[in-house]
This record gives sequence, structure tokens and C-alpha cells, in this order.
Amino acid sequence: MRYEHDVMIDAARCIGCGLCEGDCPAAALAIEDGRARVIARDCILCGHCVAICPKGAVSMTGFKEGPRELTAGAPPTLDAEQLLEAVGARRSIRRFTDEPVANEVIERIIEAGRLTPTAKNAQDVSYVVLRDDIARFEAWAVRLFRRVFPLVKLANSMARRTSIDDRFFFKGAPAAIVVITRSDIDGALAASNMELMAQACGLGVLYSGYFATAAAMSRTLRRELGLLRGEKVVTALVIGHPAVRYRRTAPKEEAAVRWR
Repeated sequence: MRYEHDVMIDAARCIGCGLCEGDCPAAALAIEDGRARVIARDCILCGHCVAICPKGAVSMTGFKEGPRELTAGAPPTLDAEQLLEAVGARRSIRRFTDEPVANEVIERIIEAGRLTPTAKNAQDVSYVVLRDDIARFEAWAVRLFRRVFPLVKLANSMARRTSIDDRFFFKGAPAAIVVITRSDIDGALAASNMELMAQACGLGVLYSGYFATAAAMSRTLRRELGLLRGEKVVTALVIGHPAVRYRRTAPKEEAAVRWR
């Protein structure tokens, strides 16, 4: 939740180095008389000025959580090869064990989404965790798809081979995290980082685009999810312990790249 916000300069700490001015994408700061000063209030709240100041002289009001110091003053580096291997090894999991997912793990996955950057620092992504009530939400979505699927089968051969069973959306997984936002990009970026965190926690993930479609079509689902006007479900991350082990990556084409 965002409160009233503002950018503040502590003149006693400011050394006039100009780092905040040079890194401000909105040109909202300037160095005057040897000190930083806010010259515009319509900044994009990106927080670069707070993050770059060597003396901690810049602060932003209006956010429940303030900045934290980074270890050694720089973001931690990731092993590039391990990261590529993890990205390449991920698979959409559609078979899960009955083992539950702890609240602490779900909270950690959501934290990866919360920390994902958003345009203009809008922080407009929210989450609904389906766990104890997951079967009820799935039942609503299943009833909807069973009504509309006969029409889809007329034009889609794969649909004609597909049946809508009671676990069509969540595949028997113990939990799903519904990603809600007004911005497709902000929601998709958050979901991507959440998927990586889930994988780091030893879980499998399925992006349920079908559930997002059901939520867009169903007033009942929108109401029960608490969606406001303009909000939408970008995806639902179906999470659980995989009941299957994949031994190799999927075949991939080379990247289509143009160097200019």
C-alpha cells in the first residue's frame, strides 16, 4: 500500500556530489549552492536517488518499507552458468505430489514478486493465495469452461482431444498464487521472478493462463478474487512438489538476433 509520498533531502548529510542529479530519469533533482534540491514533484518514484546517495541524504516518504543497505554496497552477483541452467531446465509441471507447501515458502515466492521492479514504481501487483479454498475456485472455473469448450472444439483439434476434468486448472496442486494487476508487463515480470524463486525452493510451477481466461470471463470469479475495476488476472502460478522428474531440457531454436 502506498501512502502520501515525497522526496526529501537532508541538507546536513548532502555533500553535493551530484550523483542523484545525474541518475534521476525525471530530471527532478538539481545541485544548487553545493547541495541537492528537489526541483520537481512529478517524479516517477523510482528511488534511484535514494539508492545512489553515498551519505544516505535522500529519502522518500510514503512507503511502508524503507530502503535497506546492500552488502558491500553493491547487488549480489549470481553465477551466470547456474542461472542459465536453471532457466533452461524449467518445465511446466502438471503432476504434483500431495505434499503441502509451507506458508513461509509461499511468502518467500510472493516476496520475489513484490521486489520485482514496476513501471514508475507503481507497485500495482497484488496476489491471492488459493490453498484452503482452491477446490471451490477451481470448480467455478471448471463449470465455466465446460459450458464454452464445445464451441472451442469446433475450431481446435487439440481441444477435441481434451477433456475438462475436475482438476483441469490446478492439476491437484496444493496451492496457486493468482497474480493481479492493471499492467500486463508488471504482472508478467513479477510472475517470472516468482517462478524462479519457486524453483529455487524445490517446487514445480505451472502458469495457468486458462485460469486467467476464466477470471476474465466470470463475474463470480472476479468478485470472489476481489478484483477492482481495471484489474485483471495476468496468470495463476500453480505450485507444488513435482511428481515427475525431467532428465533433459526441451529442444530450442537458436535465438533470432539482429545486430545493427
